[in-house]
Amino acid sequence: MIILPRARFSTALRDDARKKIENLGYADIVVGIPAYYSQFTISHVIEEVAKGLEKYFGDKKCLIFVSDGGSTDDTREVAEEVDISRYNIEKIVTIYRGIPGKGSALRAVFEAAEFLRAEAVATFDSDLRSITPEWVKNIIEPIYEGYDYVCPYYKRYKFDGTITNTIAYNLTRALYGYRIRQPIGGDFGMSRKLIKDYLDKDVWESDVAKFGIDIWMTTTAIVDGYKICQARLGAKIHQEKDPGKDLSHMYREVVGTIFKLMEEYEHFWKKVKGSKDVPIIGDYVGAEPEPFDIDQEGLIEYFKIGYNNFAGVWRSILESEDFRVIEKLFMEEKIENFIMPIETWVRIVYRYADYFHITPRQKFKVLDTMIPLYNARVASLVNELRDKSDDEAEEYYNKQAEAFEKMKNYLLKLWD
Repeated sequence: MIILPRARFSTALRDDARKKIENLGYADIVVGIPAYYSQFTISHVIEEVAKGLEKYFGDKKCLIFVSDGGSTDDTREVAEEVDISRYNIEKIVTIYRGIPGKGSALRAVFEAAEFLRAEAVATFDSDLRSITPEWVKNIIEPIYEGYDYVCPYYKRYKFDGTITNTIAYNLTRALYGYRIRQPIGGDFGMSRKLIKDYLDKDVWESDVAKFGIDIWMTTTAIVDGYKICQARLGAKIHQEKDPGKDLSHMYREVVGTIFKLMEEYEHFWKKVKGSKDVPIIGDYVGAEPEPFDIDQEGLIEYFKIGYNNFAGVWRSILESEDFRVIEKLFMEEKIENFIMPIETWVRIVYRYADYFHITPRQKFKVLDTMIPLYNARVASLVNELRDKSDDEAEEYYNKQAEAFEKMKNYLLKLWD
């Protein structure tokens, strides 16, 4: 019997999973599905992944690894009941150990893949409704073509992915010089070499183990010089979240991770000028993006409550001209006139990145004061893009990203 070193897996893998991995011995491909309260979607994701593995990688030994965060609905029971035996694919469903969050879920996946000496690892979100077998092909195939990190390239509804559209895409491009459109997309492919690198990093007891995992993986792959591409996946249709109600916690962890990585990797991003395209591979697959309602009034109300609480803080952090813009937005009574200029938003993000950097303690309290400004920016985007198609909105987002690039010197002067 193969004995797994207990200390190596003590944080993320429980004994039941360890024993199953021992019995499996090896796998060529490991597909991880981090799950939490996904009882209505998890079976579809498992089925589509199994179909894709059988159809496109039938000559490989494959494992689907469902890494659950202790859901108290029927997520794990539903996952266990999905019968994929006809595909000759192994499946493990387990609760991970560690800090609650997606990062810990993926750590369990990575540790399993490392022990099994997997050639390729993929991860897919458990709430996907648009996943098809071709997603599996497009994410994993580039690993066998020599790429180490495969990011998703979706067709998305213009108001889906607001943290990506307002901050994550812009800073990944401006700071690190890579035009990775979905750096926190959730569905990734990775080489064995990169997985080992991730596991060797001392981050798994930090906020990276929460929602910060995706942006950390992307930034680490860039800074450590891995070969990166993007895979066309068509529309990402999932359990969309209203940015005014559901994303504050995620915002804090994602943006906090971005800002902390800026401190860790300032030697890298300070030298980067401009940006370069990242190859986009494969044909679009799946459905077209679905529009959904966005609570613009709720976003503006959140911002105005934030103004009442944090106006003094904003006055001390922001440029005076940008604070005047914020004051005007606070006084604005007509929703259709609620517009925040791109340049104002770029300076706000850069000022907050610097303020986070120079704040010695309780850095995340700084981020709490930024969230109402993010809500204001999203509310502004609703007005600016209301009558635009998804393609026209994408042009706008690229224009915004270019502004972040052009104004990078502003950040450098602040930082130094």
